Amino acid sequence: MIFFKRLFFICCSIYTVVGYTQEKQLIIPDSIAVMPSNVLGSYIKKNNPQKAKIYERVLSNLKDQDSAKTNTYYYLGRHFNTQENYERSAYYYGHAAKAAKAASYDQFLYAIYTKKAEAYLKDWKNQKALDVYDTILAIAKQNKSRKHEIIANSGITIILKRTKQLDKALAIAKHNLKLVENSGYKNKKNHVNLYTIISEVYLDQKKYDSVILYADKGIAIGNSIKHLIGVIDLYTKKGAASFYQNDIATAFKYLEQAASLLKTNTITDKKSVVNLNYFLANCYAKQKEYTKAITLLEDNLSKLDDKDPRNVRTLDTYRLLADSYKASGNDQKFAFWIDKHTRLRDKFVEAKDQTVTKIYKKDTDKLGEEIAVLTDAQHKEKQSRNYMILMFAVIFIVLLSIVGYYYLKYKKNKLRFDDLIQKVNTTTAEVITDKKAKEVVIDDEKVALVLKGLDRLEEKEYFLHTDCTLGAMAKRVKINTTYLSKIINTHKEKSFNEYINDLRIEYVLQRLQTDKKFRSFSITSIASEIGYKSDNSFTKHFKAKTGLNPSFYIKEIEKLEKTMVS
Repeated sequence: MIFFKRLFFICCSIYTVVGYTQEKQLIIPDSIAVMPSNVLGSYIKKNNPQKAKIYERVLSNLKDQDSAKTNTYYYLGRHFNTQENYERSAYYYGHAAKAAKAASYDQFLYAIYTKKAEAYLKDWKNQKALDVYDTILAIAKQNKSRKHEIIANSGITIILKRTKQLDKALAIAKHNLKLVENSGYKNKKNHVNLYTIISEVYLDQKKYDSVILYADKGIAIGNSIKHLIGVIDLYTKKGAASFYQNDIATAFKYLEQAASLLKTNTITDKKSVVNLNYFLANCYAKQKEYTKAITLLEDNLSKLDDKDPRNVRTLDTYRLLADSYKASGNDQKFAFWIDKHTRLRDKFVEAKDQTVTKIYKKDTDKLGEEIAVLTDAQHKEKQSRNYMILMFAVIFIVLLSIVGYYYLKYKKNKLRFDDLIQKVNTTTAEVITDKKAKEVVIDDEKVALVLKGLDRLEEKEYFLHTDCTLGAMAKRVKINTTYLSKIINTHKEKSFNEYINDLRIEYVLQRLQTDKKFRSFSITSIASEIGYKSDNSFTKHFKAKTGLNPSFYIKEIEKLEKTMVS
């Protein structure tokens, strides 16, 4: 039996090796073997990757034709780029680069590398794109080519923006702006595009005044050179900034300017149209004109490919479409688009890398609850009349229980709030007393200097910065991270993270109590203002510190203020 098993295993191995060898050793007919490179390229274009292998093999084996091979590979890359087959496009650009090196076609290498990086960028292969852009940047600096340094920096900025490294992205983009000012790109399309990138970064940073400032600069140049797509994108950025500031009238003004340019000049650029439609739909939804919002969003769907899980605008469109249908009372279509959103979000999560926009668990849980409630309601509608009385009785009891539960919860939270307000009002005095007490017992001169440094950073509210890390703070007080951590543990009696979170929450408690405008901000904006990267993180730390949700605290502050005024 053992002998037969071994024999079977050997036979299988031989079969596998022979099969693999046959696959590797393609039989190439003489009619194909003598084809010139451009003809081989035309056959590669017409066939799928599997059928194209034989032509690729002949093309790669051509001797003493490196220049011709370079051109053929380059045009193959360009062809598949126009077909939006970016993976195959990058593949051929890679072969073009190898052939160009063999042909000492050095000047052409810049163009090939740039196209290859763009293909990776469009395919969201960000790490691969970054590697190619780094190569371009190294060659550009070695050859002192400002033009190609600008191109590489622009691509790197987009990747940094995608990975949410916004400060780095902004620094490189502004450095690029200085390079452009002293180059042949000044007042050209690339100059306008750079203003677009900077506006996008500021939009992600929620610095809306800066979005308007840089967009206006780009629009002025774009209008002068009739770079209409750039102007349309920048007007859309201005509209988005105004929308996020809740200035819907101004948002409409900018977005309609962009729409007018699109219509007048019959521009069909997909990205421009999709972004414009999305923000116009947001504005209509904000004004409860859901039919107009839905029309624009459905127009977007005809332009977007939902097979691509990385297309964040598709995800945004599904969600806004679902919300618009829900608000307009169409529960069936709400359920349909929520389901589509959830399915695409799952693909989004599976395919995501460092660059994909975060989808918060909080949002996912909310969607799940909405779907569950809707499904339950639809199921109950189909039940026979015999169960109607029982159903209403159960619902009444459940609602009564929920009301009772939330009433008790509110009373409990109200007690916590009253206690918290009292503590907030006495915080300043306690902090001063605490500092004086600590100053008395500190003997170590170095520790005292560090603590004074920490006090200065507290006064300057450095803890509100998103880049406030142990390492960054250690540099500012001129000490290593290990020693700083020990000092905080000993003298602040908490870990570094607890120390920063306590400062942020104490700050926000006082500011929410005294600053009415600050209370009107969204939870996301408040979180960003005090250094948190997400509203989820802010809510978690706020609740851990106070036992309350930020929204509850804000509502009670508003009630308290109205009571005092009346």
